[in-house]
Amino acid sequence: MVRCRTHRAQGDLLRRCNASDAAEAAFERALETARAQGTKLFELRASSSLARLWRDQGRRAEAHDLLAPVYGWFTEGFDTLDLKEAKALLQELAS
Repeated sequence: MVRCRTHRAQGDLLRRCNASDAAEAAFERALETARAQGTKLFELRASSSLARLWRDQGRRAEAHDLLAPVYGWFTEGFDTLDLKEAKALLQELAS
């Protein structure tokens, strides 16, 4: 879990510095780590971060296709901030 958070935090910093290629790689490492560990919450967070980057790059369909199945895995907890933000991002990407 620590590695996933570290990669995602690194990606967020790189994104803020307009280093989008490096940010994308960091988010992808976070996503791979979360999937390998079977931590759906961290997978959602990494997917959301990567989807935001792709949205900003005009890759809206890819962003939606990445995030939708991860969000769809959840059956409860929809009042949590992570799921609320993911739902809002999905709605934005769908419009």
